[in-house]
Amino acid sequence: MLLDTPICDFGWKAPEFTLLDAHGQSHTMSHYLGERGLLIAFICNHCPFVKTVADRLAEDTKSLQQAGVKVLAVMSNDYHDVAEDSPDKMVEFADTHGFEFPYLVDETQEVGKAYNAVCTPDFFGFNARGELQYRGRLDDAKMRDATNRTPELLNAMLQIAETGLGPAEQVASMGCSIKWS
Repeated sequence: MLLDTPICDFGWKAPEFTLLDAHGQSHTMSHYLGERGLLIAFICNHCPFVKTVADRLAEDTKSLQQAGVKVLAVMSNDYHDVAEDSPDKMVEFADTHGFEFPYLVDETQEVGKAYNAVCTPDFFGFNARGELQYRGRLDDAKMRDATNRTPELLNAMLQIAETGLGPAEQVASMGCSIKWS
């Protein structure tokens, strides 16, 4: 089912969580909340929208990390029903696309629910105080050629890193619904 993310609820505080990555290493959200902000991306392996943007996401997040913005990705789908989203497949997907950020398994789906994540991809950009400042799309290319794209997420997160505030105008992300148990 195709869904759009809700409008950004500016100032909404990021709920704390601790999740394991597909290698079994523990990651706590607040440890990644740095002075330049934090991007949390709800993604999965099987969604055609995520597959289309995965290489661009890897490229843009490398730029963000070089600018001091921290990045986490969370997979909240019920992978027992969607085998392509299993932890082993997450490792393959991350390696294939060159992800340089932790890709976390939301086994209980509690994190996805706490964040009100609705689709993959669903991007949450927080400032240094853990206040939501961006909930938009990756870029304006959608499912088309990305040669002349505007990297909206990258630009927004760099603005948040500098000013603590996200852009007033944001375009919702679009993707597949999260597969709840």
